[in-house]
Amino acid sequence: MKTAPPTRGRPRGFDRDKALAKAMELFWDKGYEGASMAELTSVMGIGAPSLYAAFGSKEELFRQAVDLYCDTEGGIIWRNALAAPTAFESVKAFLMTTAREFTRADRPRGCLVILSALHATESSATVRAELTAKRRQCIRVLADHLGSGIERGEIAPGTDLEGLARYYLTVQQGMSIQARDGADQRMLEVIAEAALASWAPMTGATTARP
Repeated sequence: MKTAPPTRGRPRGFDRDKALAKAMELFWDKGYEGASMAELTSVMGIGAPSLYAAFGSKEELFRQAVDLYCDTEGGIIWRNALAAPTAFESVKAFLMTTAREFTRADRPRGCLVILSALHATESSATVRAELTAKRRQCIRVLADHLGSGIERGEIAPGTDLEGLARYYLTVQQGMSIQARDGADQRMLEVIAEAALASWAPMTGATTARP
């Protein structure tokens, strides 16, 4: 009895989660436009038809890769920051965890959300706008979290919390670029320490390390 030939066009079986993780790393390393479809299908171990069937488009694949990054790699930084017992320790954890995570030998350097679509083109305008919105959301999250520092007496009433959060997010964004340019963990920690020295004058704290 002859075996029926396989149905053509059927998506090749693959582990979707592993494929998405591979795509995330490629986008993280090369950016949205720098990661070609040929490279994506190669690292994901699937053909273009399977990629489109599973993810819809390169843009949607990127969007899901960013969500995965925020839930995993980038999430480590925020979990450490938000779990700290004081406002100052939150910012310290935010920057020091950044220094470690942005320079890991087993991952692309820097931050996917910061580096992957800095310049808008016709093909990347939508994803760039979404990443810009995520970075703005990070400012709001940190500012809201630092508000508890006023309630606990760590930060002077009237302190511009959004400006404070924006400053430390700007430092982190610079650390991402420095990491991509080859700075190691200790170099980034020095940058973090310099930024933390601004805590007292910016917050009205009586000491730089409450």
